[in-house]
Amino acid sequence: MDQKVTDYINKAKKWKNEMALLRGILLDCSLEESIKWGKPCYAFNNSNIIILQAFKEHCDLGFFKGGLLTDIKKKLVKAGEHTQLGRQWRFLNEIEIVKSKTLIKSYVKEAIEIEKKGEAILPKQEPEHIIVTELEQIFKSNNELKKAFNNLTPGRQRAYLIFFSGAKQSDTRIARIHKCAPKIMCGKGMNDCTCGLSKRMPQCDGSHNKLK
Repeated sequence: MDQKVTDYINKAKKWKNEMALLRGILLDCSLEESIKWGKPCYAFNNSNIIILQAFKEHCDLGFFKGGLLTDIKKKLVKAGEHTQLGRQWRFLNEIEIVKSKTLIKSYVKEAIEIEKKGEAILPKQEPEHIIVTELEQIFKSNNELKKAFNNLTPGRQRAYLIFFSGAKQSDTRIARIHKCAPKIMCGKGMNDCTCGLSKRMPQCDGSHNKLK
């Protein structure tokens, strides 16, 4: 048992008992626990298997390769629309966890077996390009921005395109593009750190708020 995990759970404002129960189940499965990304993380042979997370509406077990589990009881859900491999099993109360103890262990053991075999899946093929007309127009008059955008990794490009195209109004799409232009010019992704203070580089962890 990692004392840092104990401290994390003891300091939690919500889901303290639920997380304690889930922690016990995970430790029964011989997983190694530590704090990663600021949350309790459980690994097998140094490979991350599950992360224990507390949200406003639920707490959950986040399976890093949940997309490979058979999920016979249909307990797993995607964290977001564009999540590919990770899956969450969400819990709302202690009773639910106690009743599901055996099933939870079976899911965890399957996740461990998947890791032992080194199984993985290739990212789902997405459409090559999301057309954002406003961005294409801006590129015509700003070749440096176009070059910087094309030099980004495909994942970073797609994140920006999803963000830009998600706005319903053209003016809003243009405003989003101009707001993100400085980060693009620096070769940064939408969620990358720009202040240099993040402890989760290259991702932003909110440390820039200390500058305000």
